[in-house]
Amino acid sequence: MGLFLYSCAVERSTRNKKISVKFSLVVSTSPASSQSAMTAYQFARAAVSQGHEIYRVFFYGDGVLNANSLSISPQDEKNLPQAWHNFLANNEIDSVACVSSALVRGILSSQESKRHKMADMSLCASTQIAGLGQLVDAALQSDRLVSFG
Repeated sequence: MGLFLYSCAVERSTRNKKISVKFSLVVSTSPASSQSAMTAYQFARAAVSQGHEIYRVFFYGDGVLNANSLSISPQDEKNLPQAWHNFLANNEIDSVACVSSALVRGILSSQESKRHKMADMSLCASTQIAGLGQLVDAALQSDRLVSFG
C-alpha cells in the first residue's frame, strides 16, 4: 500500500540514529469525493506514530469539508471530519481551514458566524480559520509539505 511506502521513505536513519521529520499537510478534497482525505489522515497518523511531527494541517478548497463539525456519515462509514478532529485535538496539531474556501462552503467559526449574522458555527473546535499566509508559514517551518488531492 502507498501509505507504507511513504512511511518507509519517511524514516531516515544515520548509523541507527532516527531523525524526526517535520511535516505539514495540505488536504484539498472532501471526505466524500475521493480517497485523498482518508489517505492524508492515515499518513498523519502513521507519521506521528513513528515519532515524526506534524506542524500543521491546512484544509483548502473542498478539503475544508474535513473540518465541518456538522458532518454526519452513514453508520457503516468512518466519520472522517470527526476522526480528523479527534486526531488533531489529541495530538495538539495546528489545523487551519482556508478562510475563503470555508466561507464559500458554509464552514464558519464562532467569530465568522457572528460577523455574518449566522445562527451557528460549523467549524470543528480543533481547527481555526485563516488565510494562505498560514500555508506559506507551514511550508517555511516544515521539512516537507505534502499535498493530498
